[in-house]
Amino acid sequence: MSLKGYKDLPEGGVIPERGNSVLYKTGEWRSMKPVYYPEGCVHCLLCWAFCPEPAIKVENGRMLGIDYDHCKGCGICARECPRKEKALQMVRE
Repeated sequence: MSLKGYKDLPEGGVIPERGNSVLYKTGEWRSMKPVYYPEGCVHCLLCWAFCPEPAIKVENGRMLGIDYDHCKGCGICARECPRKEKALQMVRE
């Protein structure tokens, strides 16, 4: 295996292909995680709208759960949830 030289690598800070973030599991560094309680959810989707990552799973206008491979544990979903402890709750990882 030969290593690429600096002339063969893409320029720093450039994303050579679009939509590649789904290829990288970025949820491993969190210390807190949201736990979803479907019985308390009213499916307002505020968690989905405010989530900075594609971590809230939604289908047909209903929340299905959390993609922990991409959730970074920021807690925005739990903070924005109008049902607070009834639908989403942050817990130590």
